[in-house]
Amino acid sequence: MSGTRVHELAKELTLTSREIVSFLQEKGFDVKSHMSVLTEEMISVVKKKLVPKPNKKKASVKKTETAKKKEISGKGKTGDKKETEKATEKKPKSTPEKEAKADSLDTGSKSKTKKAVIERESTVGTDKKAVEPESDSVKEKKKKTTKKTGEKEKEILELSRYLTVRQLASRLNRKTKEVMAELRKRGINAGANQGVDTELVEEIAEEFGFVVAFIEHEHEMLAELEKPDDPASLKPRIPVVTLMGHVDHGKTSLLDKIRSSHITDRESGGITQHIGAYQIDANGKRVTFLDTPGHEAFTLMRARGADVTDIVILVVAAEEGLKPQTIEAINHSQAAGVAIIVALNKVDKPEANPDRVKQQLLEHDLVVEDYGGDVIAVEVSAKTGKGIDELVEYIALVAEMLDLKANPDASARGSIIEARVDKGKGPVATVLVQNGTLRVGEIFTCGVTIGKVRAMFNEHGTQLTTAGPSDPVEILGFNDVPMAGDKFYVVHDEPIAREIAEAKKRRHDELNMSAPAKKLSLDELFRRVEDEGVKELPIILKCDVQGSVETIEAMLNKLTTRKVKLNVIHKGVGAISENDVLLAAASNAIILGFHVRADKKTVALALQEGIEIRTHNIIYELTNEIRAAMLGMLEPDVTEEVIGHAQVRQVFKVPKIGFIAGCYVTDGVVTRKGLARVYRDNIMIQEGRLGSLKRFKDDASEVKQGFECGIGFENFKDIREGDEIEIYVKKETAATLD
Repeated sequence: MSGTRVHELAKELTLTSREIVSFLQEKGFDVKSHMSVLTEEMISVVKKKLVPKPNKKKASVKKTETAKKKEISGKGKTGDKKETEKATEKKPKSTPEKEAKADSLDTGSKSKTKKAVIERESTVGTDKKAVEPESDSVKEKKKKTTKKTGEKEKEILELSRYLTVRQLASRLNRKTKEVMAELRKRGINAGANQGVDTELVEEIAEEFGFVVAFIEHEHEMLAELEKPDDPASLKPRIPVVTLMGHVDHGKTSLLDKIRSSHITDRESGGITQHIGAYQIDANGKRVTFLDTPGHEAFTLMRARGADVTDIVILVVAAEEGLKPQTIEAINHSQAAGVAIIVALNKVDKPEANPDRVKQQLLEHDLVVEDYGGDVIAVEVSAKTGKGIDELVEYIALVAEMLDLKANPDASARGSIIEARVDKGKGPVATVLVQNGTLRVGEIFTCGVTIGKVRAMFNEHGTQLTTAGPSDPVEILGFNDVPMAGDKFYVVHDEPIAREIAEAKKRRHDELNMSAPAKKLSLDELFRRVEDEGVKELPIILKCDVQGSVETIEAMLNKLTTRKVKLNVIHKGVGAISENDVLLAAASNAIILGFHVRADKKTVALALQEGIEIRTHNIIYELTNEIRAAMLGMLEPDVTEEVIGHAQVRQVFKVPKIGFIAGCYVTDGVVTRKGLARVYRDNIMIQEGRLGSLKRFKDDASEVKQGFECGIGFENFKDIREGDEIEIYVKKETAATLD
């Protein structure tokens, strides 16, 4: 029976998992939850101390009768003592069943019956104590595991708050259609995979003889899955190495040289766009490499790489030195607490200056060995191959010092490195196994998704049946695309996997639904007034992998300014679909595709709806195009410039034309194309365009300071002597996002 879990033993002995866990913890055993595995000793202790005696009820009845005899024989103060003793002596010996039957057939008076019942109950209670003192755990069991309704006892059933109809039926040991029938009685026509409200769970469980105790079931399950392994079961594992650094400093080229392959030939523009997981044989020892992008937009992906790695190779171009993304890589690595090896690349170039780079590293607490520190720095060249063998040797040395171990016999767990949708295969994810051994056919849970391993492949496309610690594998069998960075766990039971995933999903949905709506306060009102002029660009983002979705969305958020807001209304993995076009049409959005495209049918629909689809393979192009689109949404900045003033000295009435102001230009210049404001006693009474500008009888385009002119106004006749005229022009300048 060794290998039995707590919840299995609890079901067998009709106890609760919580009671067994509490009892064993009191006895000093290392038991954490209902999923803990019990040893033979633990099972023996539980059965010996917690399980009630098999014939305890019958023994209680016999003891009760004995106690009644003693009680009757002890009554000496009443005259009924002799009669009672006589009746007791004449009463033949009988079995407890016969005694119970005789009691039930008693036809005495109501008062005598009531008295007998009271005596029976009191003697039973007294005798139980006499038979065997109750332990605290047994008392706790009575409180927790049963609830009496009349004479019927209802067992307490520990359930998660997030159950489907099928899962509830399974926990109640009933058929799914029975639970569905109970729901229909309550006016709910639910399917087998539909969630059940907690109140309904309680009602239905009570209908089938259970009392529900809601627990955070999935937390206990995950805690059990995350339980540290026995140190004796740990065995050495291969190291996981991540290359980090600034864009175009040669990370992928360096890895290309190490594994003698041509990774860069497959990358758009020679730039790594995704995290790549590769395994190589270096001098007879296997090493797993993660190649992360260096562009600033992929900060999140670099951070994810640091979280799963053992050693970071910080690649720095010797002729350029530390760059902003290099510093970010250092921060990620230091935060993850991993060992760092500095690879000074491109030392073959004439302008290379390794010593300057080593001095720059001092500013970030990286002291290389040459300067008396403990950080290994290797001068390498991805082009000539210089220092490559030395770098591989240092990787093996650092891995040996780290004493990396894992338990290959445990259930597999790991992290999602990347995820995407394959047209022929469906959801596909790259998993880095961090502990245990992953096998084809095993059931797993990963974030809010579950699945069964249908097939596994390495980076060469070779099909595998098993994958051990530190192995990166591509897995088929997900029911949905997981999020990059999600934890991956193998479980032995599909209902458990589904329960964990659905609990996470429902909790996430509840948090989103329970987010308090923002009320319209004065501050909010003022903010809206100020934002009336703010433009918004709705975007639908589709990418080939989940990691690109996250990082491009983060990049778009950085581009948002006080003048233009970028609003990603939908994001996803996979090709651009007709549904994306319809959503864009309804929300007046544009569609951005990264490493994906739309089929002919979708393109035709987009043309019909007037939706713009932009696809890119290089991050820089996408960034520049979005910035240009944002600038195009803005109106040019308009400024006013006062160019001259004139004073009205006389007003003339010209037939068929109207009133003309005879003016003297006091400063600047008056132009025919200018705009004018008329002031009277420093109060503006008119603003508009000039109707005419004459110098004597001739039309003039402009009149300068010190000269006289005649000015006519459009739609304005109330001009008087002494009025001041201000001439100005409007200038347009290109808008900026600042």
